Amino acid sequence: MKITRRNKKHAAEIYTHSMSDILFFLLFFFLLAATLANPNVIKLTLPKADTNTSAKQTVVVSIDAQKNFYVATKLTPYEGLEDAIKPYLGNQTDPAIVINADKTVPIEEVVKVMNVAKNLKVKVVLATKPLDK
Repeated sequence: MKITRRNKKHAAEIYTHSMSDILFFLLFFFLLAATLANPNVIKLTLPKADTNTSAKQTVVVSIDAQKNFYVATKLTPYEGLEDAIKPYLGNQTDPAIVINADKTVPIEEVVKVMNVAKNLKVKVVLATKPLDK
């Protein structure tokens, strides 16, 4: 005769359905926050290049298609460009100006910013978009 026990102990179960919902909402929140986290951006179509430009970014000077100059995100006339850049440089050891120029901007406008950087004795980096490979 086979005797079976009726008092079997079951392993404890943990229900994780609610935890996966919470993780989904956290992931969604961080994705949204990451897309909105960079308010200092002016929409430009950058030219493409083989190498990625990387420099210690001190100040960004942007030139849009209408030949407007922006220091950080503040619209600045060309005549006041040097005075607008000086506060960003401060006492930094190796300051650099990153130029974000729309690809339709004539090169003369970029050279104007480079001349201002030369007067301030600051390095210049031209921002580009990497080539699609």
